[in-house]
Amino acid sequence: MQPLCLSQSFSRTLISAAVVSAFSLAAVSASADLSSRYVDNDGDMVADVPSDESQWVDPDTLVFAYTPVEDPAVYADVWADFLEHLSDATGKRVQFFPVQSNAAQQEALRAGRLHVAGFNTGGVPVAVNCGGFRPFAMMAAEDGSFGYEMEIITYPGSGIESVEDLAGSQLAFTSETSNSGFRAPSALLRSEYGLEAGEDFETAFSGSHDNSILGVVNKDYEAAAIANSVGARMISRGVVNEGDYEIIYTSETFPTTAYGLANNLNPELAEEIQDAFFSYDWEGTALETEFANSGEAQFIPITYQENWSVIRTIADANGVTYDCD
Repeated sequence: MQPLCLSQSFSRTLISAAVVSAFSLAAVSASADLSSRYVDNDGDMVADVPSDESQWVDPDTLVFAYTPVEDPAVYADVWADFLEHLSDATGKRVQFFPVQSNAAQQEALRAGRLHVAGFNTGGVPVAVNCGGFRPFAMMAAEDGSFGYEMEIITYPGSGIESVEDLAGSQLAFTSETSNSGFRAPSALLRSEYGLEAGEDFETAFSGSHDNSILGVVNKDYEAAAIANSVGARMISRGVVNEGDYEIIYTSETFPTTAYGLANNLNPELAEEIQDAFFSYDWEGTALETEFANSGEAQFIPITYQENWSVIRTIADANGVTYDCD
């Protein structure tokens, strides 16, 4: 298997909310950018289930991974009740796979070692195009609203009081596949503030939003671009406190983690997995306790074509292409 490669060219592209809205309709109907390993005959921009039944997989043990976090062991406990429910619904053993990085999660999917997963917002297009990921669900509030904002944060007394003050400073990103941790802030800083990474400010890559937040609080980084939903959960768990960091920028709202399947699962099994997500009772569970901190209380249906149109637009603005064959 060739290593997954994302190439990026940074043209100066205006990525204000107005421009994102203007391009989103075009992005909905854009053609798929799938690896040659997959086909999209129905035009929904995700890999079709193989037409040859001999290519379907029906594993005795389903492997589930949640997007990388600072302490995967915490989330093994958070997801334990849901995974028991998933096991009951499918009649399969279910194993939690504590991935350490976005790259490790992507490679596990491509190698066929991962069956069910939650991918971070910016990583979803990579998983779709390079790994055959089929997103179908996202967490939402009780009223059906969903999403999070990208924030740029700094520690009190850093001397950084506005986005313009990032010039000559250091800004931490999470990973190059992250929407709020890299792509959205890169496009924003370049187009609206004329700040180019590596030229006007120094950069670092922390590996996760948790690491970026802790790095700012501990003054390892002067500033960082993060998903505010992660910050809210860390504050609620007491990992950091209100006032440990200051917010100098908040973006428009983006879709959050997408949950989905490998495209080659037996269709009957795939349907059972999807039904398990939508039938899960959150009340009194560790999942409810953890994700209530960011206002989420249920799984709702989504489509990659519609819900990820703005994310594809941001990726296009950053010149992202997928070379994963």
